[in-house]
Amino acid sequence: MRIGINTRSLLGQKMEGFGNYTLEIVKRLAAAHPEHTFLLYFDRVVDPQFSFGKNVICKSVFPPTRHPFLYIIWFQWRLKKAIQKDQLDVFWSPDGMFPLGIQTPVLATIHDLNFEHYPQDLPKWVAWYYKKYFPRFAKAANKIIAVSETTKQDIISSYHIPTNKISVIYNGVNTQYKPLSVQEKENVQRQLGFKEPYFLFVGSLHPRKNIHRLLQAFQLFAQTQADFHLVIVGAAMWKDQSFEIESELAKRIHFKGHVQTDTLANLMGAATAFVYVPYFEGFGMPLAEAMAAQTPIIAGDKSCLPEIADNAALYVDPFDVDAIAKSMQQLKNDVALQTQLVEAGKKRVLAFNWDHAAQKVWQEIQQLVS
Repeated sequence: MRIGINTRSLLGQKMEGFGNYTLEIVKRLAAAHPEHTFLLYFDRVVDPQFSFGKNVICKSVFPPTRHPFLYIIWFQWRLKKAIQKDQLDVFWSPDGMFPLGIQTPVLATIHDLNFEHYPQDLPKWVAWYYKKYFPRFAKAANKIIAVSETTKQDIISSYHIPTNKISVIYNGVNTQYKPLSVQEKENVQRQLGFKEPYFLFVGSLHPRKNIHRLLQAFQLFAQTQADFHLVIVGAAMWKDQSFEIESELAKRIHFKGHVQTDTLANLMGAATAFVYVPYFEGFGMPLAEAMAAQTPIIAGDKSCLPEIADNAALYVDPFDVDAIAKSMQQLKNDVALQTQLVEAGKKRVLAFNWDHAAQKVWQEIQQLVS
């Protein structure tokens, strides 16, 4: 069997959510099924780390997709020709986008439809492309993977897709996320340059991540808490954003940008709590990572977050700055609550396993070619 995969999200040292999802699944599929050939389609020069085995063929199809107009050129012209030439048995797109009008059966993963609900959060041309093409992708795909039940129901209601066309397959969690000893936590704080406890946020600096309100809430919390810091990990997704921070608190708020997984796992494991209050998400990978690191969670109560964290988070209205600040105060003071959330997280995180996810994706691929 010849299986094509859209791997344009595999960007070497700069990968975010889609890239990590693609990497975790693809490397497992290639290793588990050496009798089949996997053709990986990149939109730029291929990083050598993505040569997964003898049964994997990496192909560069230009131009790089840096703008919605280039998305159209790449998917609907250049990639379409490559797929037709390579005579694939099936094509899987981990980011949900693919050439329309091809005869090859298509499996598409759709992570969320944030652009349908908050188009103002995206650059104008990006929102235009997503709103124009994703309804067509959803209808044209032979089968869809949704990463949460919340996303599945959103696809059904937004695009009127039959429920039996969509399978829910949860993401996994990287094994580097694990609890740290007291000494390891102190080492992380020393590397950060302060000895005080801290809250952590992880995610792209995207408007729907709600970082402005998180900062406002922390500044309220910090008025009576002189010994806490806030660490924010993530890079700007579309463009640089400016954040208003009170000058006297600036040295207690740390923007770390994009960091490697091993560093991020340590930051997660040493945090007093993980504070994650986006107002829209498709899965919320950092929630699973926090559970694996046995770090208590404060989470927004919108979209999929209650589905993913279940009873392993203290929930708060992400639009209520005062409530977010109060939740920080509550969790800081309540050691019993911290323990309760950690124990619940240890059970809930068992639902998120990359080996299981890869097996489920393989089953979907097989069903399309049987």
